[in-house]
Amino acid sequence: MRFGAPLVARETALTRRSPVAKLGAATILSFALLSTLDAVAPAIALVGTLAVVPLFGIPLGRLALRCWPLLVSALGMAVATALFAAEPTGQQLFWGVTTGSVGDGLSLALRLLAVALPGVVAFATIDPTDLADALIQQVRLSPRYAIGTLAALRLLPLLADEWRLLVLARRARGVAARGPVSWAKITAGTAFALLVGAIRKGIRLAVAMDARGFASGRARTSARVSRFTTADGVLVAGAVALAALALGVSLATGAFRPLL
Repeated sequence: MRFGAPLVARETALTRRSPVAKLGAATILSFALLSTLDAVAPAIALVGTLAVVPLFGIPLGRLALRCWPLLVSALGMAVATALFAAEPTGQQLFWGVTTGSVGDGLSLALRLLAVALPGVVAFATIDPTDLADALIQQVRLSPRYAIGTLAALRLLPLLADEWRLLVLARRARGVAARGPVSWAKITAGTAFALLVGAIRKGIRLAVAMDARGFASGRARTSARVSRFTTADGVLVAGAVALAALALGVSLATGAFRPLL
């Protein structure tokens, strides 16, 4: 699946919620899970998030295909922690792996997934133009930064397409990976070329925005009205309830381990 391909298969009531409400709900849930190191709280939050993903019009299979780097990172984190724990605790299983190191690896993997997934779902269902309108009218953010955010989100699919073009251009010149080391060098070179192109586009875009008066400081009007409704508040309240449930069960079971 291409990066720019939409995750949302159909529009639902949750898809139409305010971008501010979606980002607020994702932020509340993510920050709540950062307060503990146990595996119970992120597991409950992850199950709750996956349960509401279809309600956002996102098929779970399509979400898994898009988030495969996140899944690989979580698996690698769990394996690395289990094998190379600084202070192994618990009963030894095999090759220096203990029950404590396995539990720590599972906890870190679940925390990574539970913290990142709400943000993925939120951004997948947010239209950049709706986000800019909401930031200006609901958060009272300066139009200069709100429109800059809009432009940055619009450029993400373009950067993904440029990455594909760079890879195909290198293949056409006969530059192909013949092992892990050459693959790393080619990837680094492609990433540097993409970075240079992104910086040039950002400079041109900034000059164009200033030329159109976004830095003038004058009051601007909005073409579309963006309101924070009761349904948006319910979405934020649902995130608060899920975070409270996850932390509450963690405290009740004695698994809660504060970060600080």
